[in-house]
Amino acid sequence: MSEQSLGFGTLAVHAGTEPDPATGARQVPIYQSTSYVFRDAEHAARLFNLEEVGYIYSRLTNPTVSALANRVAALEGGAGAICCSSGHAAQIMALFPLMGPGCNVVASSRLYGGTITQFSQTIKRFGWSATFVDTDDLEAIKAAINEDTRALFCETIANPGGYVTDLDAMAKIADEAGIPLIVDNTTATPYLCRPIDHGATLVVHSATKYMTGNGTVTGGVVVDSGKFDWSASDKFPSLSAPEPAYHGLKFHEALGPMAFTFHSIAVGLRDLGMTMNPQGAHYTLMGIETLGLRMQRHIENAKAVAEWLEKDPRVEGVTFAGLPSSPSYEKAQRIVPKGAGALFTVAVKGGYDACVKLVDSLNLFSHVANLGDTRSLIIHPASTTHRQLEEEQQIKAGAAPNVVRISIGIEEVEDIIADLDQGLAKATA
Repeated sequence: MSEQSLGFGTLAVHAGTEPDPATGARQVPIYQSTSYVFRDAEHAARLFNLEEVGYIYSRLTNPTVSALANRVAALEGGAGAICCSSGHAAQIMALFPLMGPGCNVVASSRLYGGTITQFSQTIKRFGWSATFVDTDDLEAIKAAINEDTRALFCETIANPGGYVTDLDAMAKIADEAGIPLIVDNTTATPYLCRPIDHGATLVVHSATKYMTGNGTVTGGVVVDSGKFDWSASDKFPSLSAPEPAYHGLKFHEALGPMAFTFHSIAVGLRDLGMTMNPQGAHYTLMGIETLGLRMQRHIENAKAVAEWLEKDPRVEGVTFAGLPSSPSYEKAQRIVPKGAGALFTVAVKGGYDACVKLVDSLNLFSHVANLGDTRSLIIHPASTTHRQLEEEQQIKAGAAPNVVRISIGIEEVEDIIADLDQGLAKATA
């Protein structure tokens, strides 16, 4: 059977891998090697000239890392994928072939705080810029796009607020503008949503989160749909124009649907060096095997916890998109019909101080700057992940001073609720 005909759970276990040809090992080996022996001089020349696919040096490609890239591409329905050292690295890798000095990206104002800082501050050093808009305001998105815009960027389920983005509407706007839509699918995972099915060009992941699922390694992945016409305009010369480092090769003309993937390896990883290590890839491969099982438990627990919190008089509001009261509820039914994820914020009566007390009063929840772990996690974004933002920016990002972000784990839901109950009692006493 082809991979296209296999179900999610089967792909999560089998996609992109086969028994090791040398030993028959069933699990993907950790190829802990920097380099690979060439058959002869001609073989080496063909590899370096992109005339043959193979392994040269582990900054570029590694068999363990390639297996992970192939598996994630299969789960997302993409043509190819590139693995790198973190989710933040994946975002730069996604933008790198598209941008140039003077170019901009139009991004959702509801993003992870670190992404807002990366886009509003750090990318300026490359001569790039970002314009942030409320992605619920489609006219504002259109108005923000100009002749220098090279991409739209959003999250499927926004971190930290749990808001759901209308990917179909975003993709339509991107298509009309002739630019790619880049979607961060970290909080949804391909189990809940495949953005490419909604028109996205590129999908990025922090594999650190749900993909690995156990808080052991960092990693990032960029998945290319293989459907964008990079030669339709002169906006993307890295992919459509001759590449001097490869004797004038035009990546899109020569490689078609795999142009972005090969460029990201042959140029992006070669020169930026944001490489994923093979042991990290191995951990993530093992984590993905149970992704569907874990996500089902995550969303079941999250729904029960959110419903309980919404009724609690010590709580001012809950942003879980699976609640009928959420402004994202209707979108969630279309974009993430299996469930609205397990990440959302809770506004606590008593404001900033009560949030800090709640974080310090919990026992089962871990106070960490992570999400998507098997364990339930909590953080106060305004004093941590979004601390570098002005209060107005925090509010726009869904990280107001009076909210905590919670990532619901796979523990027994009764135990999760009991811990929140006693923590809220102390925080609002």
